[in-house]
Amino acid sequence: MLAHCRVLDLTDDRCNLAGHILASLGAEVIAIEPPEGTSARHIGPFAGDREDPEQSLLHWSYNRGKKSVVLDLAGDKGRNDLLKLAAGADVLIECDSPGKLASLAFGPDDLAALNPALVYASITPYGHTGPKAGWAASDVTLLASGGQLSLTGDADRPPLRVGLPQAYLHGSAEAAGAILIALSERATSGLGQHVDVSTQQSVMQATQSYMLSTALNAPLGERAAGSIRAGGIILRLGFPCKDGNVSISLLFGASAGPFTARLMRWIHEEGMLTVEDRDKDWVDYGMLLHTGEESIEEFERIKLLVEAFTLTKTKEELLDAALEKRLLIAPMWNVADVNDSKQLASRDYWEMIDVPGAGRVRFPGPMSRFSATPSTALRAPPQLGEHTEEVLLAEPRRAHVDRTHQSGADAPSAPPLQDLKVLDLMWAMAGPAYTRVLADYGATIVRIESGSSIEICRSLQPFRDNDPDPELSGIFHNVNAGKLGVSLNLGKPEAREVLRDLIRWADVLTEAFSPKAMKNWGFSYDDVRKINPDIIMVSTCLMGQTGPMAMYAGFGNLAAALSGFHSITGWPDRPPAGPFSAYTDYVAPRFTVAAVMAALEHRRMTGEGQYLDFSQAEASTHFLTPALLDYTVNGRIFEPAGNAHPRFSPHGVFPAVGEDQWVAIACETTEQRRALAGEMGLDPGEEITEEALAAWTSGQDRYATQARLQAVGVPGHVVQNSPECYEDPQLEARGHYVHLEHPNGGPMVVEGSRFALSRTPARITEVGPTLGQHTFEVLTDILGYDGDRIADLAVAEALE
Repeated sequence: MLAHCRVLDLTDDRCNLAGHILASLGAEVIAIEPPEGTSARHIGPFAGDREDPEQSLLHWSYNRGKKSVVLDLAGDKGRNDLLKLAAGADVLIECDSPGKLASLAFGPDDLAALNPALVYASITPYGHTGPKAGWAASDVTLLASGGQLSLTGDADRPPLRVGLPQAYLHGSAEAAGAILIALSERATSGLGQHVDVSTQQSVMQATQSYMLSTALNAPLGERAAGSIRAGGIILRLGFPCKDGNVSISLLFGASAGPFTARLMRWIHEEGMLTVEDRDKDWVDYGMLLHTGEESIEEFERIKLLVEAFTLTKTKEELLDAALEKRLLIAPMWNVADVNDSKQLASRDYWEMIDVPGAGRVRFPGPMSRFSATPSTALRAPPQLGEHTEEVLLAEPRRAHVDRTHQSGADAPSAPPLQDLKVLDLMWAMAGPAYTRVLADYGATIVRIESGSSIEICRSLQPFRDNDPDPELSGIFHNVNAGKLGVSLNLGKPEAREVLRDLIRWADVLTEAFSPKAMKNWGFSYDDVRKINPDIIMVSTCLMGQTGPMAMYAGFGNLAAALSGFHSITGWPDRPPAGPFSAYTDYVAPRFTVAAVMAALEHRRMTGEGQYLDFSQAEASTHFLTPALLDYTVNGRIFEPAGNAHPRFSPHGVFPAVGEDQWVAIACETTEQRRALAGEMGLDPGEEITEEALAAWTSGQDRYATQARLQAVGVPGHVVQNSPECYEDPQLEARGHYVHLEHPNGGPMVVEGSRFALSRTPARITEVGPTLGQHTFEVLTDILGYDGDRIADLAVAEALE
């Protein structure tokens, strides 16, 4: 799909994923490496534990499919060669500290003068602007700054990181979609622009909108070992079983309540639950807890009964029952279990690649399946400098644009996606979060809801003023801001006729129903393309549209369990403790944005639409590739280790003055350790034990510690929850909190875009729609219906 696109990848081990995603979509990605090779080559684990730069599994994970060109940017020849490549490139990706490349005359403005069509993407800890732009950062400190750390772990221990570094993966995946949005705009204007990705803001997506709590006057989210704690209620998601642990979405409301009711019926059939407990109102149970009609103590008793039941079953028995009885249960698989997944095998997911010196190696497969442009296995990770001569001796290349350069006041600044029309049949978070990105950059999104089956996000905290009104859910507005809301009863044939007309209108149809639902309504892809031959249709669910688990329903906490995230997050002496909530719901949207934008680019070039079969679990697995390779290559199963790091020390989360106040600290270099020792009053070469560091931090204010660390270049950051994020001067400078008016009156706050486009920034002017808010507007202005037609629909009860 992106075969016409050349990408220069100047990233290091932190952000190689961005270029890898573009390579998987067909782009020519050239990794620019120093003579000693990119840092990823020197970081383990290594194949066979041989510390060979060509055998780094981290390098293999995110550099296959790329070409390797060695340039020494310390010398004139290397700099001149890079300038020649940049003059004909379409994209450049870098993750250096702000200003570093500009000091070498390779900054965004420098290269824009050389190649006005270049899309220049920067992935940095806090973004290129703002008071923290130059701060030292590490994975754990970024998780602390973005709120995710505050929600993960056991309440009686420090906040907990995911076992494998995740922060920069969020930023890198974000960057891939952002780059493709900028390229889409370039097709009209002929101009590139600077894509400025803040990893801190990207990480905030992994908090399920709980960083809005303070702005909305709602209870804070708190860490509760794999559960969700807010307002005194713990929604428990993790339970032990005979041979390990499982994740259960023990939730309520119109969407999740029926699943909970079916679980309770099963437990009753097994003789472990009374009729009275079985027949509780599991749909409205959340409201009963809110009003006090059902006590928290009673809810705690129910959870213990569920635990007693799961302890009588194995992981496999519970998964089999989930498939048979339609329950929200998933085993917490480790990397070996993921490797042996029958679902992944049935979908031929894994890619077998011949790697020099290692033989055939099994890698995670495509992030999405494309009907018109099916992916093929990527080439092996490149040897250092393997393609230097090939690339440097080739004929000079020009960026793939048709327009001439425009500048100054003539440079277009219209929203990049202003002509894109999207029909959104998504629900929960992962799907709507993806279309929210498109809305931010100008797409017209028509979102379909049902009044009889309330969207689950409308029932989730945080609520404005802690009022559980479905119209006041912070997460609903956060993932649906800027969309048009239409309410249809798709059980009525008249409503389905409206949907057919919207399909004729749309460029993209995106849905998250079970594989059978759309077909039963007459909207399979074959049906849809008869209505609109060049439409792009996206079907997304946890496990994909085919295979023995195709009908498996659930949320991102279940996909996270099945993908292996739970098995690597926790303390060695305790059950899995995270990651927080529906983790793959926060990962998958980035891959969906990239996949859809690539499909749109293919359609722009060829006129051809296509079908995307998107599995949330398959896409998210790419965030665990190094651990999966360590198993397939070395036979080693990744084990949780708390906040310990295999290379950095000291590394962790340490107490500060006050109750549950913490600072994340990571020393990545000898210089940083020496600087920290000096601040602690130790000799520069003296070992810093975690006990000594905890004693030092516990006697200080957390912000004072943060300031002292940053002053000497040590990555350190206060562990922020919603109050701290809301007052964060960096987030304020980046405009992250967007204050808007709710359609029914009163204020509402949503998060801003997690990246900035220099010439065509995001425009966020409306919160999410109230139920059916824009039905009349869409029927008249978009579909051209007259009053009689709309009245007939109302009489037929097609409109809800």
